[in-house]
Amino acid sequence: MGKKTLAELRVEIDALDKKVQSLIGERAQLASDVAEVKKAADDNSVFYRPEREAQVLRSIIERNDNLLKDKDMAHIFREIMSACLALEQPLNIAYLGPEGTFTQEAALKHFGHAVSTLDCGSIDEIFHQVEKGNAHYGVVPIENSSNGVIGGTVDMLYSQDLKICGEVEISIQHQLMSADQSVEIKTIYAHQQALDQCQRWLANHYPNAQLKAVASNALAARLVKDEVGAAAIASEAALGLYDLERVAKNIEDKTGNTTRFLILGKESIEPSGDDKTSILVVTKHESGALFDLLEPFKEQGINMMQLARHPIPGVKWEYLFLIDIEGHQEDDKVKVALAEIEKRVLKVDVLGSYPVAVL
Repeated sequence: MGKKTLAELRVEIDALDKKVQSLIGERAQLASDVAEVKKAADDNSVFYRPEREAQVLRSIIERNDNLLKDKDMAHIFREIMSACLALEQPLNIAYLGPEGTFTQEAALKHFGHAVSTLDCGSIDEIFHQVEKGNAHYGVVPIENSSNGVIGGTVDMLYSQDLKICGEVEISIQHQLMSADQSVEIKTIYAHQQALDQCQRWLANHYPNAQLKAVASNALAARLVKDEVGAAAIASEAALGLYDLERVAKNIEDKTGNTTRFLILGKESIEPSGDDKTSILVVTKHESGALFDLLEPFKEQGINMMQLARHPIPGVKWEYLFLIDIEGHQEDDKVKVALAEIEKRVLKVDVLGSYPVAVL
């Protein structure tokens, strides 16, 4: 039997597309049925379940055995799940704006494109919008692989009562863009962190350009749209969003630059099978305090994934520690360790247990 013709292959693809579309429709109906069951049982039901979504995405990756890469298959299902969840409960997600920031990219990567997004001008505002109920969840940067922990986020975690419901990582690749790449660049706008991450490249290629720090890279892109001789460092998304021309691609000094973002909400998350717990600890101001803090984790065989020191807001020479550990706060070993730590420190605040990022 000879090879199929292009026309024959297209007929088969069309037939498969119809089946796939029908199956997605059946899934959407089931999602709608789930919503009705939840509403009948409890008017205050939580429709978005991060632990359930993480389990589904892990299963999709584990059973994937076709030509598509694991992550690509998972991203397809991420969007299907997002659209189905919108039938149950349309979500509004607060992010650090304006449109085109890496934080918005993180929000859409985690929740899918069927959500609505709320543009916030600061990390503080994201917390407040979620607290007031104007957004179901918020997305904030917590650490960058090159620049470390984001102090403003740690300050808000310390002073506010929101819980961490999830995490997502974004690969940071900076693009240099302008309204007209044929014009000499005299001024470059970007967030200070982006300027730092591209410092060597900028010194080598634009040593005489004036560098101006602004609130976000997306704002930088918006500013240069109408300014002759100006360029911005921003994301690939901002390039198209603000109709700019690319001057140079991937200008960050270090490859593999990644920013981790937290998902903030009001509810606690059930175990998913592969979880992380974040805590804030204020130690006693005495010799051996840090050892006393860390010892219970070692005794229980708990892996510590992050330990970051940060000044306590408004208190001179006093520090708190942001700690990420493997496991859920409901796990027996984690319970024992946290109970012991509480006896040894001035304050311990469990910020939340949540699934380790799948995508």
